[in-house]
Amino acid sequence: MTWILPTRSGRYVVDPAPRGAGLVAVSWGPDGGEARPPAAATSSFEADLDLLPMEATALGTRNVHGAELVVRRADGLRGARLAAAGEVTVGRDDDGATHLVCPLADDVLGLSVRLHLRTHPGHDVVEKWAELRNDSAQPVELLRAWGGVFTVPAEAGASVGLLGGAWSREFTPFEVELRAGTLSLGSRQGITSHTYAPVVSVTPSGEPGPRYGVALAWSGSWRMTLDAVPFADHLRIAAGPDDESGILTLEPSAGLTTPVLAGVRVEGDADDLAQAWHAYQATLARTRGPEHRPIVYNSWFATTFDVRVEHQLELAAAAAEVGAEVFVVDDGWFRGRTSDRAALGDWEADLHRIPGGLGPLADGVRRLGMRFGLWVEPEAVSPDSNLYRAHPEWAHQVAGRPLETLRNQYVLNLGWPEVEEWVLGTLRRLLGDTDITYLKWDMNRSIADGGQSVLGGDDWSWRHTQAYYRILDGLRAEFPQVTVEACAGGGGRIDHAVLARTDVVWPSDETGPRDRLAIQHGFLGVLPAWTMSSWVTDLPDLLDRDRDGEPPSLDFRFVVAMAGVLGIGADILAWDEAMRERASSFVDLYRSIRSVVHTGRVRRHGSPADGACAVQYTGGDEAGADVGTVVVLAWRRPAAQRTAAGRLTVHLRDLDPDARYRLRGSDVGTSTFTGKQLITDGIAIGWAWGDCDAMILDRV
Repeated sequence: MTWILPTRSGRYVVDPAPRGAGLVAVSWGPDGGEARPPAAATSSFEADLDLLPMEATALGTRNVHGAELVVRRADGLRGARLAAAGEVTVGRDDDGATHLVCPLADDVLGLSVRLHLRTHPGHDVVEKWAELRNDSAQPVELLRAWGGVFTVPAEAGASVGLLGGAWSREFTPFEVELRAGTLSLGSRQGITSHTYAPVVSVTPSGEPGPRYGVALAWSGSWRMTLDAVPFADHLRIAAGPDDESGILTLEPSAGLTTPVLAGVRVEGDADDLAQAWHAYQATLARTRGPEHRPIVYNSWFATTFDVRVEHQLELAAAAAEVGAEVFVVDDGWFRGRTSDRAALGDWEADLHRIPGGLGPLADGVRRLGMRFGLWVEPEAVSPDSNLYRAHPEWAHQVAGRPLETLRNQYVLNLGWPEVEEWVLGTLRRLLGDTDITYLKWDMNRSIADGGQSVLGGDDWSWRHTQAYYRILDGLRAEFPQVTVEACAGGGGRIDHAVLARTDVVWPSDETGPRDRLAIQHGFLGVLPAWTMSSWVTDLPDLLDRDRDGEPPSLDFRFVVAMAGVLGIGADILAWDEAMRERASSFVDLYRSIRSVVHTGRVRRHGSPADGACAVQYTGGDEAGADVGTVVVLAWRRPAAQRTAAGRLTVHLRDLDPDARYRLRGSDVGTSTFTGKQLITDGIAIGWAWGDCDAMILDRV
């Protein structure tokens, strides 16, 4: 029996494994390919199940090479010998997806496993996960609980692309050549972390061929391994919750569902892979329209902790003048919060600085024609706070070990039901008492000492993360009008599970435009522009300081921020009238291209490390249909402006060769090109504003 799961441009094919031990990946691609011949053991040191490209399996079923499930029962019984526990079923979900379920079990251990594979005709991604259930009378420890794996051909090894970094330098691309051995990435921090994003690309070495991507939808501690067995013909990529910093325990009759592991295969380059991811990520979003991607003004850099109602309303008036659509009051609005040393957890407006509370401030913002938004950090608590004094046991902690402060704060243990209930209740009160329609949820430290769960187990990251999801899900259900921006000291918690529950994400706290351009270049390689919050500020670059000392222009800052979801975070009261008028003109320009930037197909031309680079957006409307508009945003470095490196000709892609395109603002009959000309000859960037440009072509 062979099962075929169709994707938008191909199919994913699986066969039953020998002795009913699960599923074997047969082929993946446009035509499905031919079935792999059964693997034959070449010695007594490997069995056939170790050699085959098995779908997720267990230690005990597969013993020599890596396994995705490692279990141990309380009486010491270890491993799982999985076998068929019913018929494999293939059906249609309500959204038209093809959904395969393979039931397996180890009757001796008392564990049942249901493998899930899912594809959709709207994209090329394959989703995998597993449901686990303890049918024994004793607890079962899940030393590793990963529900999916992808096997890609790699006879001569592969080039692995990953995104790494640190605070202020997230999403930096790295390449690793892997011919033999195991490459392991992950986080032990209770969040996805700034160190690695839970996504990789794999390009098999040798002749040009397909490119693969694998991403994990999990927002707590995680681990991803890429295993290249010497002289094998494939690379095995698996991922799930971190298997080093905690153990999941299933009590009798209890079960859990593993995070989704998603994989995609494309014929093409890195931007083709990015587009395949973006098509899938569009299905995770509730909308890609402006209703949940407004132009934000955030008051943080203008005020820091000095939040006073009169000053906020002055800023709001200036923000409305330049065209902001929502005004967000950042940190410092609540009682006792005059620095980062106190008051997290005491989420009530400081009536000395905001007389009358948030309601009158929100009313004043709305009278200016904008929505009102608020910053919160609901997982955090300050040692100097009423909340911590009342409930010190609510902080993540290990019994007998002193708590560690990072950024002068602790983290609340959401794994305790009463803490989860308090956080959700606090946010409900804030959103219910005041007309807040934009919520920026921040998280400014890792979880250094994960606390025990209420049941006494060591599954703190699992329980914290699941509670985080339930709170976000509850807020969306009860307050669908509220836009949620996810932030964790910048890009510390961004993955598919976060994208499915929030509207925009904050890729980095670094807003210096040249540094930010590099961060956005890596971000757009795996994540979509409609989620990428980007602000115009007056801050210098932390890392990229050009030797000639030329600061980037206001124009440059705007064009960088226009590459995603535009925001402004500068002290606009310090801008003169000419700067505000210039800002207003850029906001108007952005509004005219926003739908294309957010739903169009993305192509990156060059790199921010080059003398000049550009990003092209082609398409689209809310449904992704081609509306015949092309946006090209371009930037160049000061040192390259007077050299050949500063000249840039962009060879556009994704165009109709027979169509004609005209530069917006030019006369009919002039500055008109065929699609073929734009593809073959390219278009020279005119550098309308010296160090940047925004060229828009409309189909005529």
